[in-house]
Parts: sequence; structure tokens; C-alpha cells
Amino acid sequence: MKKWLLVLIFFIAQFSVSSYASTKSLSIESFSKSSEYSQVKLSPDGRYISVISKPEGKSILVILNAKNFQVSHAVRFPDNAQVGAYSWVSDERIVLQKEYLKGWQDHPQYHGELFAVNADGSRVKYLVGYQGEMQTGSRLKKATPLYGTSYLLDPLVFDERKMLIVTYPWSSSSEPFTVVYEVDLFSGHRRKVARSPSRMAQFLTDHKGNVRIAVSTDDYISSTIYTRGKSGGEWQELDLGSLVYGDVQLHAFDSTGSSIYVTASVSGEAAGLYKLNLKTKAMELIHKEEGVSPKKIWVDETSKELFAIESELNYPTYAFIDSESKKSVRLKSLLAALEGNQVQLVSSTEDGNTNIIIASSDRNPGDYYMFNAQANKLRYLFSARSWLKPELMAETRPISYTSRDGLTIHGYLTLPNNTTEKNLPLVVMPHGGPHGPRDWWGFDPDAQLLANRGMAVLKVNFRGSGGFGRNFEHAGHRKWGAEIQYDIIDGVKHLIEQGTVDKNNMCIMGASFGGYSALQSAIIEPDMFKCAIGVVGVYDLPLMFDEGDVAERESGQRYLKNVLGTDETQLKAFSPSYNIDKLKAPVLIVHGGEDERAPIEQAESLVAALKKANHPYVYELLEDEGHGFYKPEHRTRYYKQVLAFLDQHLTL
Repeated sequence: MKKWLLVLIFFIAQFSVSSYASTKSLSIESFSKSSEYSQVKLSPDGRYISVISKPEGKSILVILNAKNFQVSHAVRFPDNAQVGAYSWVSDERIVLQKEYLKGWQDHPQYHGELFAVNADGSRVKYLVGYQGEMQTGSRLKKATPLYGTSYLLDPLVFDERKMLIVTYPWSSSSEPFTVVYEVDLFSGHRRKVARSPSRMAQFLTDHKGNVRIAVSTDDYISSTIYTRGKSGGEWQELDLGSLVYGDVQLHAFDSTGSSIYVTASVSGEAAGLYKLNLKTKAMELIHKEEGVSPKKIWVDETSKELFAIESELNYPTYAFIDSESKKSVRLKSLLAALEGNQVQLVSSTEDGNTNIIIASSDRNPGDYYMFNAQANKLRYLFSARSWLKPELMAETRPISYTSRDGLTIHGYLTLPNNTTEKNLPLVVMPHGGPHGPRDWWGFDPDAQLLANRGMAVLKVNFRGSGGFGRNFEHAGHRKWGAEIQYDIIDGVKHLIEQGTVDKNNMCIMGASFGGYSALQSAIIEPDMFKCAIGVVGVYDLPLMFDEGDVAERESGQRYLKNVLGTDETQLKAFSPSYNIDKLKAPVLIVHGGEDERAPIEQAESLVAALKKANHPYVYELLEDEGHGFYKPEHRTRYYKQVLAFLDQHLTL
């Protein structure tokens, strides 16, 4: 903690990155080490700054005095527990999630437990969770157990004793009716405020904390909006007539309280931001980018003002609801001052005079600053990964091309420093999912590690990726083994035609669905890749219906039938495990023994097929690993294996 407190007195007016410093090989640990700081926030009155830090590999919450930066308190959990997401719910009090680390999980597990603590460490309380206090005859109202997964819905910063949470009950149904509770911040006593009108609904509160809007979907395409009065009452379906909107997400009420801002999609196209008048039911389009849905709608956590729309087709951009509002003007000036970075206002005081911002880019993992509007000063706080110097990192450029059947495909190309950008060795890195996730411009340690070793890295937002509208996402349904892979392969051919990469010096690697793509693309184009690396991947599509956490749920079975189909002949034709005879590239397989998403049976199916075909492969089984790599030492081990394999098969 002392290490970075020493730099808090440094003031800056402008930030610049020196260009193309001489390339040197950085240690693997530089890229495998987790970010030091995240979730930096201000208390509503601005007296405190809070931050998540990882001094020993586990997340702790540190609370600082905003004037002298002395530590007021630190929250840490014992054993395998750590602090997760948190929020200021008053000037003095914080509510935080308790997470659990299981083995080498790719992410911690959250079971719905919420704690509260004052900024000085006093009045610690287990507020919500399955381990609440049992009533034993006392007349005092205690925090009784709540069997469900709960999240903060509204901090009610104007009420020092109350907050609203939304709970997804643990029931026999995998898609339960959600419930909103008002919770006392000191006793944990709760009162039911609302029950969703349909399954898995999300809610929106107005500026006074009244739960007035709910939205849900039965088929994950069309959406139904419900309203009710400020004082509660029965839910009423909002009839929008012949207008059918999908992918509806609730964001904020306007200043009058008579309209709400929602993102929604029409006819499966990319979503836009709309203003819905609750009385007239008119939907007014506020902003829509061509071909891409908003990345994030920025709403101030205390004032509930919606002030910006962030989108990213190529590079990230902003649109503003009111270009002359204080936050809009401030954000524009910060973007100009921190040129070359994407700037985000991640936290603000209740009066809006002080902000925490993060500036990040393809080369910059993230720098945190505090801006004081009255003094017009920007104060540097710390960097997420201070040991990585932006001037030593590689550039990532947006690219686009036309697929063989006429779709425009967007992606990103990371290029090693100090190269001629001709005939480079290439590693193709398909993302996971495939439906929902997408690749973004920004800092990626995997791509930066490979670029630091002289390799270009291609990422492709193939059909099926999220963020480009339902039509684009659904275009990848039942196309896993063909058209999705063609989009990836066409991207490689595009770079070959440009002369950027060496067609005889390329490999492909990916995790989860990306691992599937690595093998399947190498099967479709057996002479294209010198090696293929599959990490926690799926390789046997029929097996997905029988093994794994997706197959366990009724909704998961529906999902698999929609995106894969049920024709077993087709499923096997699209499965690497059944098509090793078409594969030429040597294979590295890395898998976790405790992977619940892509269970070990997936790797075993592929290994058995490779062994039967006498095909060259290396199999790295991490017995107590899950669906990814959470601890830095495990990522280091993984990176070393990958680099050794690539070095064996590529000319670097």
C-alpha cells in the first residue's frame, strides 16, 4: 500500500505515450500477474476513496481518507474467501459481496452473501445470505437466512439506513421469479417490496427509489415491459401496440420521472437508446450507431443521471444525451487531455464536483485519476499494472473485411513493435462464447505477451458474436463448425492478401469455444496452420447435451437445441473429436480437471481420438483447475507451455 501512496501527490495536466520504444522481451510473469487495483470509488460526500487491491492474490477492500490518503480501514476475509463487488450506500457505509475461491477457478464463486461495514471499520454486519441468523425466541428482528443470490439494486444514498436488493431465489426452477427487498443497513431486517410479474425480470427504480418498472423475456428475443405506481400496487403490462422491441434493457428515469431510457432492438438489428414515455407509450430514438449496439450506458450512481452512451464498432466512441451538461463537457475535456486513451467516469460524489476516472487503451492497462472540478485539477492515483510500461506495449488496430458470403466482419489485429508489418508470424485467437461475448479494442495480456515475442495476433468478431444485434448473433446458430470458422479463416486470408502475415508461419489458439474453433478451423483448412492450441475447449458436440453445467439446466438444454440443433450426424460432422483424420496440425490441449462448463470428458474425447489416429499432441491436465486460470502462478505455467509450443512450430 505504501508503494503507491507515495505517488498520490503527483499532479498532471496531460498524459502522453512515447511511441514505439525499442522492443525487449519482458518476463512472462509481467503478463500473468493480476491487476493490482480495481473498483476505485468515492463515497457520496467525497471524504473517502475506496479500492480493491490484491496484495497476496486475494481481493481486499481498502478505504482511504480522500484528503491525506491515510488508510481508514481494510476489509479482508479469511481462508478462501475474498471481497467481490461493493458499493457505497451512504456517506459512511459500504455494502460488499463475499466471494469464494475454489481451486484454480477462472472466476470466484458468489453465493449471494452481502456484508456491511462503516468506513472506519465499525458496525460490521452480515446483512443478507443463506447463513443469516436464525430466530431463537428473541423479540429483536434479525437477519434471517435468505436462500437466493442477491445483488444491490439501489443504494438509496438519500436514506442512511436502507437499500434495495434484488434476489434470485434458489428454487426447483432454474428461472425463478425475482424479488426486491428493502434491507436495513445495520440490522439486516428486510421487507419485501416487489415480486417480478414474470420469471427472471430485471427492475428499475426512479429517483426516489420506487420500484416502478420491470422487464422480462420468455424466449430471449422479444421483451415485455411492466409498470406500476410510485406507491406500489399490481404490475400492468405496457402495451406498445404493433411495435415489437427485443433485447430491452432498463437504464434510468429521465429528470421528470415520466419517461425511462431503455436500450432495445428492432427486428433483430443492433440496439439503440430510446426514451419511452410511460403515459403516451411513445418510443423516441435518442441514439443508434450503425451496425453495433451500445457497449455501456453511463448512469451516475448517485444522481441517476444518464449522461453518455459508449459504443465500439472499431475504436470506442461516446455520444452524449446533452452535449452541454456538466458531465458531458467534463468527459470531453478529459478525453482531450488524456489523448490516445479511452476515458471513463467510474465514480462521482453526490454533488458531482469530484470524479474518479480511468484512462486505458490498447497499450495502457489502466491509470486511475481523481478530478476536482472546483480546482480544475487532475490527480494521478495509480496504475492497474504499474510494472507494464505503455511505450513497450504493442498497438492493436481495428480491421474489417467481407466474408465469402457477403457479411462485414470486424476484428482486431495486434502488431509487434518495430516491425515492417510484412510477412509476420501470426497467432489467430478466436474468442469464447460464441454467442454473447465479443472482442474489444483495449489492453489484452494474452495478445501483448505474444506480440512481445514477435507474433501478430488476430481476433475476429465472427457471426454469432454479441454486440452487433440479434440477427448477427443468430446467424451463427447451428453454424459452429462451418460459417463461424469461415469468418475466422477469411480474416486470415485477408491478412495474407494484404501481405501482413506469412501464410507459412501461422498457428491458432483459443479458450472455451475458442478452443473448439482452434481445432475446427485447423480441420477445415488443414494446410493453413502449423499448430493448434485448445484451452478448456469443447470438442465433442453431442457430449454437450449430457455433460457440463449448461446441460444440467432446462434453459441450457433449450439453448443447446437452438444453437446446435439435434441432428447427431451434423453434430459429429462439426466435432473435432470425430474428424481427426482431416487434421494435420500438431495439437496442444490444456484442460482443467474441475471444469464444469467444458467438463474433462471433452478433453478426454479429443485425446482418445488423437491417440487412436496416432496424431501428434501434447496434453496438459491441471487436476484442480476450473474453466480458466485465476491465480497468476497458474497463468504463468500456462503461458510457458504455450510459448514453448509456439516456438517449436513457428519461425520467430
